[in-house]
Amino acid sequence: MWLAQPLLRRKLLHRSALEPGYQQAVAERFGSYAQIPVQTHQTLVWIHAVSLGETRAAAVLIARLRERLPAMRLLLTHGTATGRAEGAKLLQTDDLQVWLPWDTRGAVQRFLSHFKPRIGILMETEVWPNLVSACQRSGVPLVLANARLSEASLQRALKLAWLARPAYRGLAAVWAQTADDAARLTTLGAKVQGVLGNLKFDAKPSTGQLASGRAWRSRLMRPVVMFASSRAGEEASLLQILASLKSTAHDLQWLIVPRHPQRFDAVAALIEAHGFGVSRRSDWIDGPPVASGDIWLGDSLGEMALYYGLADVALLGGSFEPLGGQNLIEAAACACPVVMGPHTFNFMAVAELAQAAGAAQRAATLPAAVAAATLLAHNDLQLEAARQAATVFANTQQGAAERLAWSLVQLLADQGSAPS
Repeated sequence: MWLAQPLLRRKLLHRSALEPGYQQAVAERFGSYAQIPVQTHQTLVWIHAVSLGETRAAAVLIARLRERLPAMRLLLTHGTATGRAEGAKLLQTDDLQVWLPWDTRGAVQRFLSHFKPRIGILMETEVWPNLVSACQRSGVPLVLANARLSEASLQRALKLAWLARPAYRGLAAVWAQTADDAARLTTLGAKVQGVLGNLKFDAKPSTGQLASGRAWRSRLMRPVVMFASSRAGEEASLLQILASLKSTAHDLQWLIVPRHPQRFDAVAALIEAHGFGVSRRSDWIDGPPVASGDIWLGDSLGEMALYYGLADVALLGGSFEPLGGQNLIEAAACACPVVMGPHTFNFMAVAELAQAAGAAQRAATLPAAVAAATLLAHNDLQLEAARQAATVFANTQQGAAERLAWSLVQLLADQGSAPS
C-alpha cells in the first residue's frame, strides 16, 4: 500500500476529472487531518460508509443511534465522492466528515490519534488489515455492521488467508445480514454476534420523489421500463436488442439510469450511436416529454425513488454481466417490480427472497428479461399483483436498524464508553 501511493494520487486525479468531488481534501486520504479541530470533550462515534449505498444504509442506523445516544457526535468517513456528498446531508452541529485514509500503517494511525473515536463501525464489507490492527493497538473497538460476504468474496479472501483471517479475527464484533453471510464470515474467523437482517429495508424512499415520479407516469401514453443502475456493457446490449425491435419499440418507454455518474455522457452518446434520440433528466423541467420516441437517460444523483416511481418495471443492473447485481430493496420499497439476470451473487439472499415473494423474477439472458418486462408492463392485473408483492416484501423485512442500534449501545455500555 505504501508503494502504491503515487498510483493512488494519479487515480484520484483521473477520477476528479469526471467527478470533482474527488478533488476535495485529498490530504485526508493520506492521514492529514490537522486542519480539522476536534473538541476533547466530544464522544465520537465513527461510522465508515464507503459509497452511496452504504451511506444510505448508515443514515437509518445513525437516526436510531441519535435517539439512544443523545450526546453522541458523529465522525462519518467515506471512500467515494457520491458517498461523501450523500453523507453531508446527515451531519449535525459538531459532527465531522472526512475521507478514510488509504490503508497504510502511518495514515491509519494518524487518523485514530487525531480523532480518538470511542468506537468504529464499518458498514457491510469494508475490512482493511492495517485499519483493524491499528484499532486493536489503540483500544478502539472496531465492528462490522450490516455485514455481507458473498461466496466469491470468501474464496478470494481465502486465497489471502494470511492477511484476511487476522483482519476478520481482529474485529470486536460482527452483525450479519443473513445466516449464509454469518457462516462465511465465521469461516474467516469473525466474531459473529448475530444475524439482524438488512438495514436497507428500513430506509424510506423520498415520498416527494416517489409522488413526482408517479404523477409523471400517470400522464404518459405507454408503460415505462427502466434499466436501473446499469453497468458498462449492459447498455450496449440493451440498445442492440431495442434496435432489432425498432418496429415495436414505441410500445414501451425505455429509461436508462447508469450506476456511475461519470458514465452519463458516454451512455448518452451510446444511445445516439444506436440510432435513438436521447432525452436527459437534466433537461426536464416538469417531467419527461409525454410523447417521445427518445430513450430517456437518468443523469442525476439521489433521485432513484423518482425513477422507480416513474417506472412500471425495472431491469436490475449489474445482473446481466458477471458483476454480482445491484441491490433491489429500494425498488421493492417503491413498489416497482424487478426483472433480474443470472448474476446476483453480491445480493443473493435478497434476490432469492424477492423472487419467492413475487416482487422479482429472474431471466437467463437480457433478451429474455426484455421480453418478460414487456409482458409484465402490458398486463395490468399481473403488474398490480407484482407491485403489491413488492410492497409486502419490503415491509416484512424491516427492523434491522433497531436491533443493530440496541446491539451497538449494549457493546458500548459493556465497555464503559457509551455517551450519556
